[in-house]
Amino acid sequence: MYAIVEIAGQQFKVSKDLKVYVHRLANEEGTKVSFDKVYLLDDNGTITIGAPAIEGASVEAKVLQHLKGDKVIVFKKKRRKGYKKRNGHRQYLTQIVIEGITTSGSKKAAPKKAAAEVATEEVVEAAPKVKKAPKAKKEDTQE
Repeated sequence: MYAIVEIAGQQFKVSKDLKVYVHRLANEEGTKVSFDKVYLLDDNGTITIGAPAIEGASVEAKVLQHLKGDKVIVFKKKRRKGYKKRNGHRQYLTQIVIEGITTSGSKKAAPKKAAAEVATEEVVEAAPKVKKAPKAKKEDTQE
């Protein structure tokens, strides 16, 4: 079972017992967090798609630790101009572990072939074909 969920402005594909690094959350280490913006659920082949989110579905997670990501060096240069700028950045991250994916009784099933069947049941009468008059043959004239 997996789900597509929005956590801190980003979408993640998560499953049970998965460790994920997300943008810094305001929760303390060791606390439990619930995310309600679940966009897709796959339960052993049964796919549920939300419009835009699935009502009643949520993902439960536990905050493991707050940390900083790897340093990213931003280096700008314009050749032959003497212009060089060096800047660094470390993103603040939170490591969480997914403890479970819960769903409620109301599910919106993925669209089935019912719409195609309805279209085939409708009888469309074709307009009678109009026969075109044959073209006049070009007569050979000799002078």
